[in-house]
Amino acid sequence: MADFRKKNAQEVNLNATNPDGTPVVRVRLPKKWNNEQFAIAQTMHGANHISVRSLDGVTLMGRIKGKIKKRAWIREGDTIIIVPWSFQEGKCDIIYRYLKPQTDWLRKNRYI
Repeated sequence: MADFRKKNAQEVNLNATNPDGTPVVRVRLPKKWNNEQFAIAQTMHGANHISVRSLDGVTLMGRIKGKIKKRAWIREGDTIIIVPWSFQEGKCDIIYRYLKPQTDWLRKNRYI
């Protein structure tokens, strides 16, 4: 059983590159069925609140959810995934932050 685990661990190469020399990037895309969408962080307001501008041009007040609050720092200009609130207009939850290589990949593949 231990040999099986070692073999699988060896097969995963964290420094893998594509044939053109660029690093392999894994990117989470918004789930349309969950009403998720891309946005850009604009202004920090403190107390886990950020003004965000979605790709359709609407400015919303975003709240950083607890799961991401502890794990990722969100700064102005970051690309994020938001979920607009169904019960109050103009507000949303921030559920994911993209890193620079992930944002570059999204732009290269015309997602944003």
